[in-house]
Amino acid sequence: MSSQQEILSDGRFSRIARDPMFWEMPEKERKVKIDKRFRAMFHDKKFKMKYTVDKRGRPVNYSTTENLRKFYALSESDSDLSENDSKEHTEKKRKNKKVQPKREADS
Repeated sequence: MSSQQEILSDGRFSRIARDPMFWEMPEKERKVKIDKRFRAMFHDKKFKMKYTVDKRGRPVNYSTTENLRKFYALSESDSDLSENDSKEHTEKKRKNKKVQPKREADS
């Protein structure tokens, strides 16, 4: 930590502390806002992959949906709808599967 203080007190690097170009991005601005058309990617099986190892071969236990939530956020008008819609979406799928009779092969 003392080395950082020395760097910031050095006249050559003093503008780093004041220049907004070097500030960290706020969390609200860091995530990409998506609208309701793309909210299915948070719960659709097509977007979910489960990893067992990371790119360096170390064992991990997470899926891509965690990464999606890390980098993407629903727009403000859709954020409260997304939680309810994901539950409703899974319930509708279950109901549709129960309602549709299984088709038998014509052989």
